[in-house]
Amino acid sequence: MNNACMLLFVLIVVGVARTCNGRGLVKNFYKMTCPLAEKTVRDITWSRVATNSALGAKLLRVHYHDCFVMGCDASLLLDTVGTVQSEKEAGPNLLLSGFDVIDDIKTQLEKDCPGVVSCADIVALAARDSVSFRKRPLWDVLTGRRDGKVSLASNINGNLPSPFSDFATLQQLFAKKNLNVNDLVALSGAHTIGKAHCGTFSKRLFNFTANGDADPSLDTRYANFLRTKCPNPSDPATTVEMDPRSSLSFDSHYYQALTQKQGLFQSDAALLTNIGSARLARQLQNGNAFMVQFAKSMLKMGAIEVLTGNAGEIRKKCRVVNP
Repeated sequence: MNNACMLLFVLIVVGVARTCNGRGLVKNFYKMTCPLAEKTVRDITWSRVATNSALGAKLLRVHYHDCFVMGCDASLLLDTVGTVQSEKEAGPNLLLSGFDVIDDIKTQLEKDCPGVVSCADIVALAARDSVSFRKRPLWDVLTGRRDGKVSLASNINGNLPSPFSDFATLQQLFAKKNLNVNDLVALSGAHTIGKAHCGTFSKRLFNFTANGDADPSLDTRYANFLRTKCPNPSDPATTVEMDPRSSLSFDSHYYQALTQKQGLFQSDAALLTNIGSARLARQLQNGNAFMVQFAKSMLKMGAIEVLTGNAGEIRKKCRVVNP
């Protein structure tokens, strides 16, 4: 094969690889332009997780909420400008946190490599690194995302899965993002870490069918326990572990609790109402099986409607679009 043909072959292979890896996303995108970018994200994230063990759940949730609305473009990070509310101001996002960590990472990267690393890639990397604290990365993060310029609270409707959703609704929302039932069940496993406010599940405890009853799909003893933790479900300060007895460990315990009817949300319990998803939930009780499927599903989720190439921009500050 002559040199010209060899060059053409290499270009074709690279092009195919970029396409297969999520519309232009690749591994080590910043290898030449900002070689220490991923190490910087990891180091700052780990330094913050070391003093705040709850941060992993928070940053993972930010990544989820960003990707399901307008794609993984960091539109969630934009502050409201004027009278039109940004995504941050929508009800499901009001309790999100961890934005200060993203800001710290971006500030350092702008010093090291001005205008190179996107906020969208920082979100994806920080989410992974925060739950991989002092361990090997739990999943690959492909990079090359660019940042969106539009953030509207109104875009939340019909895109972001709700803790109150039934299986049909969840399946439909995930399908809109090219995610299948395997992805739905695996990504629900992120509920193995973190806490939830009582208002997101209290209806299951006190007035499920408007007759003062509890959700029959919830284990009775677990429901009684939750009532003691949430005697005043409207209190915004009260939280409960999403994965009972294992909310700080990223593992497969969520599925054990789920199959024992101890899934906290209606959306958790909904996974047991479909034969296929219930079967997968039982399979993912195996820790290795969970990690493998979760990694695959995170790779897919991280590529939802991404902006690459010349689309979007590389924000100088993650909270505002460039002037």
